[in-house]
Amino acid sequence: MTTPAQGLHPHVLTTLGLAITAGEYPPGSVLRTDQLAERFDVSRTVVREVVRVLESMHLVESRRRVGVIVLPAERWNVYDPQVIRWRLAGSDRPRQLRSLTVLRSAIEPVAAGLAALHATPEQCRELTEQALGMVATSRGRRLEEYLVHDVAFHRVVLNASGNEMFARLGDVVAEVLTGRTRHQVMFEDPDPAAVTLHVQVAEAVREKDAARAEALTREIAVGALKELDVLAP
Repeated sequence: MTTPAQGLHPHVLTTLGLAITAGEYPPGSVLRTDQLAERFDVSRTVVREVVRVLESMHLVESRRRVGVIVLPAERWNVYDPQVIRWRLAGSDRPRQLRSLTVLRSAIEPVAAGLAALHATPEQCRELTEQALGMVATSRGRRLEEYLVHDVAFHRVVLNASGNEMFARLGDVVAEVLTGRTRHQVMFEDPDPAAVTLHVQVAEAVREKDAARAEALTREIAVGALKELDVLAP
């Protein structure tokens, strides 16, 4: 069972992470351990643990005799899933979504082409299952159920590419898709054409047609960018 004390760390971390990524603490701001402990009514040990996590994300930096300094955005680990989640929760959501979607458009088509060459029979089966799951949940405003299959589909594509760098982007893509759904940057039902494209990608990978898998995935990415033009201009 989680005790109240154990719940303090995530609360303080999330509150500070959201505030820093939203710009409430501009770069160069000094956060003092004693003041944070008093503000959140927690021990300095809890604050130090939170600071260590924020340092690992390069959001802050501890300096002797100065305190905890908030770092500029260009220093942040923008691939950290938690940083992505916090940024998507802020006012800069449209720009963040576009940046991440452009990243996906550069990576996922290539990954799909490689998946067509390297996917195992098990990965091909899973890709097909997830694509059919997307079809089954694409009507009736079942976006949360659809999201589960959508995330799993793209993870399989990245993993099946055989490239460990692409595979590590699975969490990044998951945060993009989740943030888009949770913050209602989605139509009430997914675009039928996009759903069909996912099924076709699964077919192309299964048939080892790398060129077609890459082209279809690029079409998915272009469609996602067009949706942002409408939903998050």
